[in-house]
Amino acid sequence: MRRPSKDSSPKLSAESQRLVSLSQAIMQAASRVEERAWERQLDTQLQKLLKTNHQDSVDGALNILFKDDLASYDVLMDTVEAVSESATMVEQQDGSDVTWQALLVAAPILAWTRFSIATGTIPADLLSTLSAHFSAHLLAEGARIAMAPTLYSIDQLPRTHAETYALTHKLAAAAHKGGTIKASARPPETAPFLADTRYLLVAIVAPQNSPLFRWQEPQHQLHFDEERNRALEQWRAQATANVARLLPGCGIELLLPEAYYVACREADKLIRPISIRAAVHYLTNTLGVEASDLRAVIAGFGEEATETQIDEYRVSFTMRQSADVVYGIVWPLYGQEDENGTPMEGPFAISPTPLTPINEIVAHLNDAGIAHIKRINERYVAEYCDDCGAPLFADPTGELVHAEMPEDTPTGTEHFH
Repeated sequence: MRRPSKDSSPKLSAESQRLVSLSQAIMQAASRVEERAWERQLDTQLQKLLKTNHQDSVDGALNILFKDDLASYDVLMDTVEAVSESATMVEQQDGSDVTWQALLVAAPILAWTRFSIATGTIPADLLSTLSAHFSAHLLAEGARIAMAPTLYSIDQLPRTHAETYALTHKLAAAAHKGGTIKASARPPETAPFLADTRYLLVAIVAPQNSPLFRWQEPQHQLHFDEERNRALEQWRAQATANVARLLPGCGIELLLPEAYYVACREADKLIRPISIRAAVHYLTNTLGVEASDLRAVIAGFGEEATETQIDEYRVSFTMRQSADVVYGIVWPLYGQEDENGTPMEGPFAISPTPLTPINEIVAHLNDAGIAHIKRINERYVAEYCDDCGAPLFADPTGELVHAEMPEDTPTGTEHFH
């Protein structure tokens, strides 16, 4: 289950009500035949709304279902994601219609540094090289791609399903026709972090009902997981050096390229432990201290409208003998995660009984050398600095404060929130 937009509409439009009804009909279907009939209607309705940029109608339906019918909410969320990250195209070949399917894929990159993590336009030679490696090591025979000429941060990705739908269709058309798209002239600025994700976005097209990825091909289907792992190893082996040119001064790890929303969610989860390691490395090197000289404070934060739901944990760092917060990181909760802990989705899930988020955070802090850890039991409303917008963190006494490096921090050190 994914959480909806924080905005809600007091009254449903006719379009939103139709989405609600179709989602509930799918949940109550008594057969696969009936279920698929309702699914086709829901797909058609969503395609019409996303094509015309009626995101508010989709959000209205998601918000009401999240409050009243979580099972149907999941149906609608799954469907709107599927519709916005896919497309079909029909062309005439020898007097008959040929249908092509397209899928928007994200290739996530985990990056960490003491300096800055780049974004922006990918040079033409690198774009060509990365596209060639992507095709050679990940695609099924006969599939085509178009790679966006931009290295995206999370702040520069499409913000709505309608924007995702538009990008999917633009890239799909380029892949189908062998064309290219232009890089965004003024991409939004991204906040500086010591560890963050970057994304390559790719549209894959193939004849309908044909495989898109290598591991879907008939000869690999019995051992698709092994083939998928081999494809990832080859992608990493061939593409890492080229991606490193885009991210100077960074440590990087390439993740498996997958359908857009799944890939983004997995990257969001996997960057969190790296954020802790990067923060401890940064503080020990910048302040000239050992990890054992640091203390961590963990507190849960949520929206003001909800009394019990924790949306994220914020981890503050202080010196052991001081209450001053010198740095902080945010550990957001995604999907079905909550303070009780739930399994991670996707191929990276390992344990059927995972640690709770708190215990996972503590384990990563311990691995980084921090043994002095305080848990604040109070649940806070997520607050931010009025001047710079940075999140506020709990100090050891439970007061929310701005994270500030000491005034005598060596000059030339990058300042991160």
